[in-house]
Amino acid sequence: MSFFEKNNDPLSPAGTLPKSDHKPTDQKPDQKTSERKQEHLDICKKENVQSLSSTGFDDIQLPHFAIPDIDFSEISLRTQFLGNEFSAPLLISSMTGGSAEGEKINQTLARFAERSNIPMGVGSSRVAIENRDPKFFEIRKIAPRAQLWANIGIVQLNYGVSGDDLKWVIENLEASALILHTNPLQEAIQKEGDRNFSELFQKIESLKKVIQVPLVLKETGCGLDASTAKRAMDAGIDALDVAGRGGSHWGYIEGLRAPNRKALGEMFRDWGTSTVESLVTLREELGPHVPLIASGGIRNGLDIAKSLFLGADFAGMALEFLKQASLGDTALDEFFELQCEALRIAMFCSSALNIAELKYDV
Repeated sequence: MSFFEKNNDPLSPAGTLPKSDHKPTDQKPDQKTSERKQEHLDICKKENVQSLSSTGFDDIQLPHFAIPDIDFSEISLRTQFLGNEFSAPLLISSMTGGSAEGEKINQTLARFAERSNIPMGVGSSRVAIENRDPKFFEIRKIAPRAQLWANIGIVQLNYGVSGDDLKWVIENLEASALILHTNPLQEAIQKEGDRNFSELFQKIESLKKVIQVPLVLKETGCGLDASTAKRAMDAGIDALDVAGRGGSHWGYIEGLRAPNRKALGEMFRDWGTSTVESLVTLREELGPHVPLIASGGIRNGLDIAKSLFLGADFAGMALEFLKQASLGDTALDEFFELQCEALRIAMFCSSALNIAELKYDV
């Protein structure tokens, strides 16, 4: 079933699928999307794309124990999340994919994810779906034991992506989870943006019936609000990634892509809820058992420690991994070990032998 065919998939409403308000173009859909993904990558590598305000982690102080009463050598970073055990509570967040350079970076990161035993969000599956491109799945051959999470913009469920499409991606990628990223501000500023976000909770319910792996809802730099989070969990989402304000700001990035949208990108560069505020709010509103990932401006092991202290179960990084991947395998390995050592030091000085002991008891 092709990306553009009408079908009887449970994600499809009666009649035709909602149509984009894009202007007609002579470019093929996969070419348009691939070029846009490459532009995103170029901008992230060359420009300062962060929000104007911070994540909020600078205002958080972990408790310090003058005598921790634990042995540093016994500290464990091992973490259970979504039914799997990882060496550390760290996700390589989805950022790259859909272009030739992006796929090369994905392959470097996948090899690293495999040898480090941490999960990786693979860059958007949209180009692969549009073009039924088997090259997208070569990453699995390169890293046969890596925990790979597929990724698609949730709004694409209103623009032709079907449950069959996503089953195809998950099966060929051998993905252990599916990330549905939501990015209303980015789509609104993007010159080609898909802006019909209606009825997506119903689409999640339908998708849950045909997808067997856990579903993760992720924002893209503006933070998840409690209302959306609750409705998403009720619809079948298994875990939430707050992806708050303070890191790469995709609304601003889209402004940089198009001269006539630059003013909008500047205007909304500080839009959203900070990573800390979003994380604390969701943990308070949803209780202790909903799996939460903290991302959005997390730059080092101390930020990871602070996010875990505030209630996250996992933390995600994108831009920092992108920078290190461009330097090669050794840089990635050294960066990862540095951040793990920083996390251990924070846990040691906070008298926490494991991740559970680091969490603040609310």
